[in-house]
Amino acid sequence: MQDPFETMKLKPIAESGNEAQDILLYVYQALQAKGYDPITQLVGYIISGDPTYITSYNAARSMICRLERDEIIEELVRSYLATH
Repeated sequence: MQDPFETMKLKPIAESGNEAQDILLYVYQALQAKGYDPITQLVGYIISGDPTYITSYNAARSMICRLERDEIIEELVRSYLATH
């Protein structure tokens, strides 16, 4: 059991120069670490705009809220087209 008085240490985001990509990867890893299916959770968030689809673990929810949903979709389309 974690000590409730212990300070939580956040891992810094590895920056690639693309904020949307960096945040998506960070949130993906946080969702995975908590045992969620990251794809399903991210799709739920994008469709609904409800931030509760994203875990608050490692401040992932506050990170994803830095982006507009259209920015997320743009990054996903850009990434998909770059690899196909």
